[in-house]
Amino acid sequence: MATPCEYTAYSVGMGERVEVQLPLPRGRGQEACFEHGERTVELKYGLISVDDHVQEHPEVWTQRLSRERWGDRIPYIATQPDGTECWMVDGAKLPMAGVASAGAAMSDRTREPQRWSEVPKVVYDPTARLQAMDVDGVDASVLYPTVAGLAGETFGRLTDPELELACVQAYNDWLIEEWVSASPRFIPQCIVPIFPVEATVQEIQRAVKKGHKGVIFPAIPMHLRDVPHINEPVYDPLWATCQDLAVPICFHAGSSTRVQFPAYKDLSPGLAAALSALTRPVSSVQVVANFLYSRILIRYPTLKVVFAESSLAWGAYELETADHQFERQRLHLEGYDMKPSEMFHRQCYMTGWYDRSAIEARQYLGVDNILWETNFPQATSTWPTTRDRIAQSFQGVPEDEGAKMLWGNAAKLYKL
Repeated sequence: MATPCEYTAYSVGMGERVEVQLPLPRGRGQEACFEHGERTVELKYGLISVDDHVQEHPEVWTQRLSRERWGDRIPYIATQPDGTECWMVDGAKLPMAGVASAGAAMSDRTREPQRWSEVPKVVYDPTARLQAMDVDGVDASVLYPTVAGLAGETFGRLTDPELELACVQAYNDWLIEEWVSASPRFIPQCIVPIFPVEATVQEIQRAVKKGHKGVIFPAIPMHLRDVPHINEPVYDPLWATCQDLAVPICFHAGSSTRVQFPAYKDLSPGLAAALSALTRPVSSVQVVANFLYSRILIRYPTLKVVFAESSLAWGAYELETADHQFERQRLHLEGYDMKPSEMFHRQCYMTGWYDRSAIEARQYLGVDNILWETNFPQATSTWPTTRDRIAQSFQGVPEDEGAKMLWGNAAKLYKL
């Protein structure tokens, strides 16, 4: 997949100017484009990153929510006694390592900014982000939140449904107004109130009408507050709405820390962060397993499901194990007319960003079921050397297969 380096760009993090050589996609100069709404975007680099994160700036909610009604329950940045800053939501401090998640853009990748003044502009400013995408050779970026939670779980924990809805709608509107209006290269996805489901459905319909291309939902909502198990029929309108509107439902790893191994108290911050980066993707093992056996995929056969920041290699093992148990437990006698792997290949996607071994074994997971990401600006991101990592991971991969995994599957999934 590698091509000669033909393009020089510069990093834009923390004021440093670092030259990066970028390989251009084959066929540059020929017509290659995709449509986003009413605008067309040229496919210059051959990569649609399906999992990147916006950093919400300090005025996202304070500008959009009534201070008179909500007071200090509105999400805002507060100064702590030691002079550092933190996000507050509904009177509680968010459990973030800093005031932003910006490791990949920091001069020291192991450190998160502790004051907003330290946050690199590339993290929260859409114009600067476009420059960062050019540096890394990214054509389009599918967006997930940060302060709102990797999967919107920050607001899913709120017990006041009116405040939850107000915070959710403010985020969804901001993403369209400030990011999508800046460039069609940004692919927006809405967050939603997790319950009651009637409110969930109404917000999906409102957000999709505004231009959102996907729906982000915490995979284990009952870990956030007292709501029904996600397999309960009460959630059927959620699946039906996503299926009818032809937008994917997206489960980002890490929405429930209860399925991740807790860090030992004496680990250094760097080791604790590394442990989280290791255990967060594989926490999706249980989420994928549930969907393979939950009958949701059977009842909604055209619903598309994305397991974001999942990594890839364990997926082949899980599909093989699920099929084995399907046969051992004789689940075909319980109304299943397809094996778990068959349902997965028909409807599901996993994402990778460094996974060399999984690409070598890609036929087990399915070339049509693999998406690629840069995971910017999290510390685990491959930015600004994503093209080098792609060249390593996709060495020997036929060009048509590589094109599917790097941009074709994403363009089809998000109707670009």
